[in-house]
Amino acid sequence: MSNDLHLDRFEVRLSGLGGQGILTLGRIMGQALALDHGYEVTQTQSYGPEARGGASRCDLVISTGKISYPKTICLDLLVSLSQEACNKYFGDLKTEGFLLVDTSLVGQTPTNIFWGLPFTTMAQKVGLVQTTNIVALGALTHFIPFMRATSVRKSLKEILPQKIVDINIKAFNSGFNRAKKEYPEAPEKWKFS
Repeated sequence: MSNDLHLDRFEVRLSGLGGQGILTLGRIMGQALALDHGYEVTQTQSYGPEARGGASRCDLVISTGKISYPKTICLDLLVSLSQEACNKYFGDLKTEGFLLVDTSLVGQTPTNIFWGLPFTTMAQKVGLVQTTNIVALGALTHFIPFMRATSVRKSLKEILPQKIVDINIKAFNSGFNRAKKEYPEAPEKWKFS
């Protein structure tokens, strides 16, 4: 499928703690953008020595054309699912970039201008706190104007084990619908050339 919007370079950092599914979130998002949307995508990741509780991040660079440098330089979007991640990576965000936080776990943002939803609380309401990353993915699909929900749902079904697909689709829809309801004009905030 072809991409809908020309991108010179769009940089996203997904960040949180080990055990929150940050790397899975990046993998699903990267696959959807590359295979179903037709963009060039690079993914790099970093996590602390601890399997759970240490810092974790996954960076995506998305472009219509070839990507000459695979790592992020200056973020267009920072997603923080923990206070530690928000504090640590906020300085890497462009002045005109956007911050998206899990308000269940991020109580103090370094700016008053951000998008926030209680991803962890929403995942608990879905019935499985481990779906926090997928709730965030649903919201991201609304916030990023070049991501299509049908393609992301398809990637979820392809990547996740069959036994957990249904609850993750429910989590995805929860994040997507809540973001659309609370931030209906968010996709229009981006300025693409």
